[in-house]
Parts: sequence; C-alpha cells; structure tokens
Amino acid sequence: MYAYSEFDTDFIAERNRQFRAQVERRIDGSLTEDEFRPLRLMNGLYLQLHAYMLRVAIPYGSLDSAKMRQLAYIAQRWDKGYGHFTTRQNIQYNWPKLNDVPDILDALGEVGMHAIQTSGNTIRNVTADHFAGAAADEIADPRPVAELIRQWSTDHPEFQFMPRKFKIAITGSPNDRAVTAAHDIGIRIVEKDGEIGYQVIVGGGLGRTPMIGKVISDFVTEEDLLPYLEAIVSVWNVLGRRDNKYKARIKITVHEHGIDEIRRLVDARFAEVKPTFKGVDQQLLAEIRKHFHPPAFRNAPTDAFDQAYENDPVFRSWADTNLTEHKINGYAIAQISIKAHGETPGDASAEQMEVMADLAEKYGHDELRISHEQNVVLPHVHKSDLPALHAELKKVGLATANIGLISDIIACPGMDYCALATARSIPIAQEIAVRFDELKLEHEIGDIKIKISGCINACGHHHVGHIGILGLDRAGVENYQITLGGDHSENANLGDRTGPGFPAESVVDAIETIVRTYLAVRSSADETFLETYRRTGMEPFKAALYPPKEEAKADAA
Repeated sequence: MYAYSEFDTDFIAERNRQFRAQVERRIDGSLTEDEFRPLRLMNGLYLQLHAYMLRVAIPYGSLDSAKMRQLAYIAQRWDKGYGHFTTRQNIQYNWPKLNDVPDILDALGEVGMHAIQTSGNTIRNVTADHFAGAAADEIADPRPVAELIRQWSTDHPEFQFMPRKFKIAITGSPNDRAVTAAHDIGIRIVEKDGEIGYQVIVGGGLGRTPMIGKVISDFVTEEDLLPYLEAIVSVWNVLGRRDNKYKARIKITVHEHGIDEIRRLVDARFAEVKPTFKGVDQQLLAEIRKHFHPPAFRNAPTDAFDQAYENDPVFRSWADTNLTEHKINGYAIAQISIKAHGETPGDASAEQMEVMADLAEKYGHDELRISHEQNVVLPHVHKSDLPALHAELKKVGLATANIGLISDIIACPGMDYCALATARSIPIAQEIAVRFDELKLEHEIGDIKIKISGCINACGHHHVGHIGILGLDRAGVENYQITLGGDHSENANLGDRTGPGFPAESVVDAIETIVRTYLAVRSSADETFLETYRRTGMEPFKAALYPPKEEAKADAA
C-alpha cells in the first residue's frame, strides 16, 4: 500500500492549514456562503439537507488498519458514530460541524488520508477493482497505475476548473469489477503479444443521460498511458460545454463530435504532450510499485476451514456466498457485508470499523478494501483463519451471508440526506431486503444486482442494475421507475424501463412481482436473472407488472 512521502505529508498539511483559515473566515462572516462554496468543495465539504457532509477519499478503495481505525475515531468523536461507504470508494460523514472540519482533516492527514478532489469540477477519486492484487483472474495489479493517476491529477493546474467533474476507473482483470464502461475514462489492463498494456474507454457515464463508454484505444503502452490520459482530458477541457452543465460531461462531447473525431484530436494532442513527460512518470511509477509488493503469504494446512465447512451450515452458507477465489492457493478473498437485512446499505458504525481494522491486522495482512458495491473486503485471508474470522464477524453483525444476493443492494443516501435527491432510497432498500429475507427466497433467486438512486444523478448506479430503481418526484409524491437488464460488468449495458413508475407503497410489491416472474420463467435453477431477461426480453415481466385493466379489476374483486 502506498505510504505518504515527506512531500505528501507537507502538501496535505499546507492544504489543511489554508482551509482552516477559510473556515474561520466563514464562521466570522468574512466569507459569505456563496464565496465559501468553491473553497469547501475543493476540500470535499458539501452542504446537504440537514448539515454539512464531508466526503473522504479512499484512493482505489485501499485501506490499512490504522486508516480504518482513524475513520472510526472520526465517526465517534465528530459525527454520530458511523460513516457511509459510497459507490466511489469514499466514506461520507453526514453530521460534522463546520468548526470541527479542519480538525477532522488534520486527523486524516495523520494517517495519510485527505478529502481533496472528492467534489468540484476536477478529476475525482480514482477507483479500482476491489479485488486488486488478490484476484485469481487478474492480469496485473491496477493499484500502482491508479496511484500514479491520483498523484498526476491532484492539484493539476490545468484540470482544477473543468466543465464538470471527471471520473476514472481501472481494472486489472478481464472480469470488470470497477464499472469502467460507465466512467468518463475507463482503463482495462490487457495483454498483447506478451506485453502488458491498457485498453482505454472514454465517454461513459450515468446520470440524466446515461451512456456506455466507447473504446478510444485498444492498446496503450505503459509509457504512453499517462500522457494519453492527459491528452484526453485536455481535449475535453477545451471542447466541453460550459454553457449548459447538463451537457458538459465528456460523454456528451463524444456523442456530439463522434468517437473518430475525438480520437483524432486526442492523437494530435498526445503527440504534443508526450515529449513534455520526459519519462518522469515512469520513474515515479517505478517508485510507486515498491509500495505494492504482495504480503508474505504463508503455506499452511486448511484443515480448520474444511472441518468448519463440513460441520457448520452457517459458516458454509457464509463461505459459499461471501468468499471469492484468491490467486494464491490456500487463501481466499473475504467480503464483509455491511448490509444486514433492514440496515442502511453502506453504513458502518465506529465499533464495526474498529473490529474490521482488528480483523485485517489479525487475519488479513493488514489490508482492507472498500468495494463500489458498498461492502468491505479483506483481500488476503488464509483459509485456516476463516472460521475464526467468521465467528468474530458474527459478534458485531457483520457476518450476513448475502454478497451478490437480492439484499446486497447498492443505494445512494437519497432524500434522507442529499440536497439533490427527489425521493428516498434507504427505506426502499431496507424494505426490499427485509421482504425477501422473510420470504426466504434469497438463495433460490441467486445472483442478482439491485441498484437504487434517489434522483437522476444516478449515484446508486441504477442504470446498470439487473433491476434498477430510480426515485423521482411526481407532483410532490415519490414515484419509482424500474429498469431491467442493466449490467455493470465487461458486458456493460443500460437497463430497459419497464413502463410507468410505482408509488413508494407499491414498489417493493413490484420488485417481488418481477422476481417471482423470473422464478417462473427461468429455464433452470442455474439460469441467472440477467440470463433469463436476455433470453425472454421484457414481455413476461411487463405483463406481470401491468396486467390489463379488466384482469386487475377481477383480481381486486
């Protein structure tokens, strides 16, 4: 894991010192809220419905126990005892007092963390595959390149006031767990003729105009990657719309100019940019890679795991659901669900964060990851330690065996917190999880991704959910549109709208109708929801959701 250099530490300290002075000026009235707004956004501070919200970066989702403990400490001392992990691999504190924010930022700096560029029209927190460095299907660990991009983009003088925000994601595996096609730039590590390189995707994004990104280059060499990215962002920074914020994202620029013209402009800009790098980026990347050596894996028997798996059905259920194959024999990737049935997706208490920090230190080579699916990952756990790990997770409500199941819902904060939201997300997610837990259908349903957004900004990624739910305001009443067939993977696809939306009191019933229709029409127990939808199309689901009026009246009678 990357550790701050003296330069990094001094840089963060100076930024925090500047912001402390800006906060003092806001509190004493020297700055109006309008004047303060761009200053606070540069430091990850939002003004939400009820209070300020501080968004803290967790670059490419990587943490160690010291960082996680500090996040717990901040939640306990300056917030309400919990934090919210987001789909951008950040953590949000929803209740900080303005005069406490500089102290929070200093506390983050003590463990090599910050909130810089988690908001504003800049390059945001770089996200990555949460199994990076551990996955059995990985071509190469994407985290060193993610760190290189983070350092390049932080306070980049050309990219601090762009047309809109800009998001970059990278994966090192052919199985895309980083939603790269829904980002402004998506990067996939590929191998060609024995050489590692990068496929670059541009113009993806969700929100009010969802688009799947287009491949701008099938293969960029490692030495060309950073200048190529600079060329892309530079071209968009010139072409991007500044007259209409709804048309300012690079996806609109690509759509308006066409991918061929964008590629031509990027290639021309790349020819200008590359000589200015003079190999400095490759020297920096070589230094960064020294921080990402694999841990000292141990070779030990797995008898304890085998015995627990054979004799303990609760452990076996958790192992079947929450463990993923590791690249090292005898190890597993353990996913910790922070979505117990009826709880808020993504919320973790200070106590739970402290426990996860302890477990990472004890069993996980001191590494944790935050997934874009709002769960926590211990990427390196020896199988012999998994029974003990599971037992300790149970004590604090973190052993829910539902990763990838219907209650493992992605949800934005919605109208409970967000000033932009037009409907609630959290209560709908809670009701769905409880409903299917009571029906005892989760494991029969199998792999299914439900994603919920409380407004068209799509922070809950509803467009790429197998079942997507979008909350809207219809004449002062919450109404929920449903989409089917979305996919966030390497086969990225936007979902299809089923038809008219549903009121809040009916949306969970609608989801149950969709699921029961799937169970009735799937070809076998092994056919997933997404496979069934691709085979049957919308028709059986639409027929079940919107029966003819005569039949509906008969049913009512």
